[in-house]
Amino acid sequence: MYESQTVQFFLDDEMRASAEAGEHPFLAKLVSVLEEAGLRSVFRQNSLENRLASARFDGYALFHMDDPFHTRALTIRRNLYYPFWHIETSAKRWEWRVAQAEFDPAQVPSEEAGSFYRRWRKRLFGAPDITHDGFVYIPLQGRILERRSFQTASPIDMIEAVLEHDPNRSVIAGLHPKETYSAAELGALEVLADAHPRLSVRMGDMEVLLAGCDYVVCENSSVAFAAHFFKKNSVLFAQIDFHHGSLNVPALGVADAISRAPDVSIAHAAYVWWFLQKMSINASLDTASDKIQTTLRRHGWPV
Repeated sequence: MYESQTVQFFLDDEMRASAEAGEHPFLAKLVSVLEEAGLRSVFRQNSLENRLASARFDGYALFHMDDPFHTRALTIRRNLYYPFWHIETSAKRWEWRVAQAEFDPAQVPSEEAGSFYRRWRKRLFGAPDITHDGFVYIPLQGRILERRSFQTASPIDMIEAVLEHDPNRSVIAGLHPKETYSAAELGALEVLADAHPRLSVRMGDMEVLLAGCDYVVCENSSVAFAAHFFKKNSVLFAQIDFHHGSLNVPALGVADAISRAPDVSIAHAAYVWWFLQKMSINASLDTASDKIQTTLRRHGWPV
């Protein structure tokens, strides 16, 4: 078979082994779509050297979460939860097609969305006891002293903004269990907490804090999406693909976004259905192969 009719997948070891064994549902359907179009699939070790070499290859390349830096490459990424996936031309989620789309809750089938929402809430979080205990939950990610290009403020400045614009609620900043924080970062949080008795810092406890908070503020943490399952509103300080169901500081400004967060009406169930079921590829559905084919064709691939 000609090199031009070959698709190279660049995958980490565990994912590559699963794909080679035909045990990865999404990749199995993706490979099947490619084979039906006369394209051969080859699984490669995911390394920078191998990805760079793919640009000299006269076929196609699929990366897992890495930047598809040449015209015959795409990236695949799980859409928050299994079995939902995206196939995209950018590794930056705020550049994805869903990020540019408009969400209209009036166009969502309410009964189907409600059933989908309840089923996934139970699967992910059981039956949480949801309360509003008078605090703002700020789930932190990494690099809390830096403002990156897709952020409107650094995480530490974001915390200060919440303390300023919501003077009545207590604020709980949650450290991410998988992040490593420097002494400077932890010291900055300690100084801020000493200056503001309403602020406390703790590790983890995402589900407990989501269940009890009044609303969520973060850069672009997936916790903001999880908040929909607790019917809690969120404020985003950074760009991301799931921005439609939140109050966005880049669009509204800090004061307006935070002031509206406690009381604004959000169609939580409709948004969860639209974002996961409609706008991504659900690999568990019989329609997944058709959706994969449509997506690849939209990106100009010969399938």
